[in-house]
Amino acid sequence: MASVSTPNLHIRPGHPDFLDLDWGTPLNDWTHERLVELPTGIHRHPVRFVAYPQGLYVIKELTRGLAYHEFDVLRKLAPTMRPIAAAIGVADRHWLDASTEGAGAIITKYVEFAFPYRELISGSGFGPRRDQMLDAFAGLLVQLHIAGCFWGDCSLSNVLYRYDADTIEAIMIDAETVRLHDVLSPGQRLEDIEIMIMNVAGGMADIAASQGVDVDEADLNLGEDIAARYHGLWDELRRKIVVGPHERYRISERIERLNDLGFQVEDVDLTPDESGGDRVKVRVAVGGRSFHSGRLRELTRIEASENQARQILSDLRYYEARTGSTSATGKSVAAIKWRVDIFEPLMERLRDVMGDGADLVQGFCDFLHHRYLLASAQERDVPNDEAFRSWVAADMPGYLDA
Repeated sequence: MASVSTPNLHIRPGHPDFLDLDWGTPLNDWTHERLVELPTGIHRHPVRFVAYPQGLYVIKELTRGLAYHEFDVLRKLAPTMRPIAAAIGVADRHWLDASTEGAGAIITKYVEFAFPYRELISGSGFGPRRDQMLDAFAGLLVQLHIAGCFWGDCSLSNVLYRYDADTIEAIMIDAETVRLHDVLSPGQRLEDIEIMIMNVAGGMADIAASQGVDVDEADLNLGEDIAARYHGLWDELRRKIVVGPHERYRISERIERLNDLGFQVEDVDLTPDESGGDRVKVRVAVGGRSFHSGRLRELTRIEASENQARQILSDLRYYEARTGSTSATGKSVAAIKWRVDIFEPLMERLRDVMGDGADLVQGFCDFLHHRYLLASAQERDVPNDEAFRSWVAADMPGYLDA
């Protein structure tokens, strides 16, 4: 007879088996030594955090069907969507009715250095990171819709945020309402946006009520602001251009523009323009927003968020220019030398001053920004040692602190 305390577990390799947890008890009643108390934000389902040598994990109770559905969705999105929670496993409490809350549980990897949107709020409104947060939220929606993902419950509380160089990255952590399609219709996209607008307004009203403050009209309209940013970015990505026989360079410019926005370019379609002649219409199909992070990983094996990678690649290019590396082979060698001679020693120094558990990659970007400001103010190249001492002496300012 099957045990009523050991669930069926489906776990990705390289992670714990989770068999030592109190599966015979509802999640909210757990008292296990592996439990870690961390901010959870707002969730409709019970959520707990557990620590293993392999890292921190998030366990969320659901019905059995929703648990398997969310796990499947996150796994399918993972190859093209970087800013989503990583699905690690599903626990199936087979002794409970499938429709019972807690009959299933999804296990995801804890998103390091991330925080809920309430940490960006100052009083009844958002602080200086407001525009960055809204841009990040709109960008995440665009990426999901490109991937054929209809969210169905898009809200501020279903997303975590993480500092990404001089911007913010938005990360989807709840996918139980998601439906995946090959392509979303305009109507499906607009429906998702309308749901987001209503959910955001409700979330802001809840915050105002809990804090005992009046709701600012701008805060209630945050969803409209996000929608406007979404439509602007979507139109830019889907824009077609028509080029003549002597304007072929515009095709490369179009690709570079999309790469600058962080998007991978997967295909370029060229079709004759209806006006005749040698003019062609250019339509570019984009993939995930991971151009710079993918390039950095390819060159150096360093993992970073998209805008962190953009910043770090700039330092690598600066190093290449200083060392005179111009050929393809020379640049490959320079990337290795830069990591060994520049990046890794600085990461060790960052660890010494920031401590274990700090976001060292973001610290590296903050340092690069400080060095840039010094160089601009003094109109000269500032060596890393000098810039690092100055940065530490200034109490390691970030972008908004500088």
